[in-house]
Amino acid sequence: MPDLELKVTAIKELTPSIKLFELVRAVGGELPPFQAGAHIDIRTGNGLIRSYSLANDPTDRDRYVTAVLREPNGGGGSKWMHDELKVGDVVTSSEPLQNFPLNERAPLSILLAGGIGITPIMAMGYRLRAQRLPCHLHYCTKAPEDTAFMDEVKALYGDHLTLHHDGGDPSKGIDLKETFATPPDGAHVYICGPPGLIRAAQEATAHWPQGTVHVELFTSARTEEETAEIAARAGADQAFEIELTHSGETLTVPADKSILDVLLDSGFGVPYACEEGWCGACVIDLVAGKADHRDEVMSDAEKAANTRIQVCISRALPGEKLVLDL
Repeated sequence: MPDLELKVTAIKELTPSIKLFELVRAVGGELPPFQAGAHIDIRTGNGLIRSYSLANDPTDRDRYVTAVLREPNGGGGSKWMHDELKVGDVVTSSEPLQNFPLNERAPLSILLAGGIGITPIMAMGYRLRAQRLPCHLHYCTKAPEDTAFMDEVKALYGDHLTLHHDGGDPSKGIDLKETFATPPDGAHVYICGPPGLIRAAQEATAHWPQGTVHVELFTSARTEEETAEIAARAGADQAFEIELTHSGETLTVPADKSILDVLLDSGFGVPYACEEGWCGACVIDLVAGKADHRDEVMSDAEKAANTRIQVCISRALPGEKLVLDL
């Protein structure tokens, strides 16, 4: 998939900590199409690759719109976007990638957005409205002044919108257990927001039918215990082999390197971003071999199916050789 050169044509402050960025093709012309829920991976000026969800109407062919939360304690991507990027600058990005698609056959879509998590939910709103599909959005923020896209959200969702302002105290916000107590027949849920909201929402929807709850992560949602468990597993890692079906090559993945590291070192242009297993950018089809799935993107059912692998963090089970569709 070729990279895109995108020019910044507008920057707008949506809240004190969230900025909107409008991007067009630097050489002019139409952009590759995207579906609601898609994102692009942008190479920031400080050498990072970061995933940013697209917020505009998927029927737009001349621009991408995204919103970025400035995270002072993050890895630096959002700080660069906020502090360094200017109108007229050109950035390199991937074509749109999709890990958070809408199921348009569902009789009802229930959307839960927290803070910056409204970004992909905006694009979903445009699509749901265009298709006249039943939906309801629960939008959770600290206060009205911290609510990005307020006017646009109200216009898109109308009476099918509930705003929840908690003043910084989650106990005063949405009652997730009550909201998701009874799954409507055939309904699907889409959740995007900060880790605390995602963990709580996943617990509140644990009894929903398999495959009806969809999550988009902007950062890891692992608890300290889960992070420690992954680290412990990494401490016992062994070397293993991967076979690439297209080239016929067999490569060795050392104990102290990821599959992604080895692929990049060998000249394969694999998309990637977070390198921690939560963004889904580096998922590759798995043809054979049993994987030790350590990512936060795939569902338990997808991991059990063992047909895809996130190569930045997952590995082969002991004694297994992985065959990748690459």
